[in-house]
Amino acid sequence: MHFRFISSVLCVLCALTYSGVSFAHLVYVSNEKDDTISIIDTTSNEVVNTIEVGERPRGITFSKDYSKLFICASDSDAVQVYDVAAAKLIHDLPSGEDPEQFVLHPDNKRLYIANEDDAIATVVDIESRTVIAQIEVGVEPEGMAVSHNGKWVIVTSETSNMAHWVDTEKNEIVANTLVDQRPRDAEFSLDDSELWVSSEIGGTVAVIDTATQQTRKTLSFEINGISADRIQPVGMELTKDGKLAFIALGPANHVAVVDRASLEVIEYILVGKRVWHMALTPEQDKLYTTNGVSGDVTIIDVASLKAEKSVKVGRYPWGAAVLPAEYIP
Repeated sequence: MHFRFISSVLCVLCALTYSGVSFAHLVYVSNEKDDTISIIDTTSNEVVNTIEVGERPRGITFSKDYSKLFICASDSDAVQVYDVAAAKLIHDLPSGEDPEQFVLHPDNKRLYIANEDDAIATVVDIESRTVIAQIEVGVEPEGMAVSHNGKWVIVTSETSNMAHWVDTEKNEIVANTLVDQRPRDAEFSLDDSELWVSSEIGGTVAVIDTATQQTRKTLSFEINGISADRIQPVGMELTKDGKLAFIALGPANHVAVVDRASLEVIEYILVGKRVWHMALTPEQDKLYTTNGVSGDVTIIDVASLKAEKSVKVGRYPWGAAVLPAEYIP
C-alpha cells in the first residue's frame, strides 16, 4: 500500500496555543470514490496527509487507546486495521459482505458490523481476528450504535424501518423499535437514557427512551426555500454536556441544531453539498461535517453555531473520526 504525503504530519505538532500546549487534533475522513482517507490538521484546517486504503471506505473509528484506526472498506468486503504510529495498514478483519458502518464495544475487543447486503450484523473479536457471532436483523442494515455501558448495540434496518436492540451478552435481538422510513444513523446520549435514530426518507429523528424502547418524540425539520423531500436526516452528533444535537440533513445541505432540553430546532447551518456524517473535537468546540457531493469538509464553530471554513478532501467524503492531540505519534 502506498501513501501520498501532502505535507509532514510533524508540522502539526508545532502548532501551539497561547498556553504553549499543542491542541492540534487530526480529523480522519473516508473518501468513498477515491479509496482514500484524508487527514486534516485542526489548527491549520488543511489536509496534511492522504492514505490509500481499500475499496469504497465508509465507516471509520478509532480503538479506545487511539493506536488503531478501523476502516469499513465496503467493496473490499473487509474491515481494515491501520496502525497510527507506524502509519500503515497492518491487516484485515473478517467483516462479512459489504460492511458499511460499525461500532466498537467499550471493552475494546468486539466490533459490531452492519452487513447491508446480507441482512446481518457480524460480531468480530479484534484480538483473534475471528467472527464470534452473526445476528440476523432487518433488511439493509446500516446504522450502528453502542451504549456507553456496553449493554446495548443498535442496528438500524433501512427497508424494515426498525431499530433493533441487541443484547451484547447474548448477541441476540431482544427488542425492536419501529421508526420512520430508511433509518440511517443511531446515537446514544452520554448517560444512555436516550437513543436518537435518524430516518432519511421519513425526514425525521426519533428520540427513544432507552428504558422502554418507546419513542418519546419525533423531530421534523423545515427550511425556507428547500423542499421537504430534500431534507433527509442522516449522521448525528450529541454533545457531551447534554445541551445540543447536530443533525446532518443530506441534500438539504444544512445541519440542524436541536436544543435537547426543549427538543426544538434552534438553528440551521448551511454547509457543503450532501452533508453526510460529522465529528466533534474533544473540546466539543468544533464540528467537522463530511459533504459528499461537494467533496469537502465544513468546520462549524459550536459556540457561535456558524460555519467557518470548508476544506477540500477526496471524492465523496463519508465518515469522520478525530485523533486527539495527545495521541498523535
